[in-house]
Amino acid sequence: MRNLLMTALLLVLGSSVALTANKTFTGEIMDSACAKMGNHDAGYKMTGTHTPKECTLACVKAGSKFVLYNPTTRTIYQLDNQTTPRAFAGESVKVVGTYNASDKMIHVVRIEPAG
Repeated sequence: MRNLLMTALLLVLGSSVALTANKTFTGEIMDSACAKMGNHDAGYKMTGTHTPKECTLACVKAGSKFVLYNPTTRTIYQLDNQTTPRAFAGESVKVVGTYNASDKMIHVVRIEPAG
């Protein structure tokens, strides 16, 4: 009986550790409005900007949030940290952090250039 309880405890602890392990996500730091459209085309027209960085910063200034957009899978990840992404606006990056599937949010540990 004791061995069975220990095994069950180890399985539960192992599962919770696996859920909180850091993962690496790739994509572009975009604003939430442009990410919903999958590109900056409309953003360029609305903001009068000409680069992904300028567009992202202008849209965030207007109220959008920084997100990570993966163009291959067309997945938008919300980012809990709205300060660090500013330095990477419009760039391809790797975001390291933990992912909460219920709110599609990454708890950001760090962001680095993709290249």
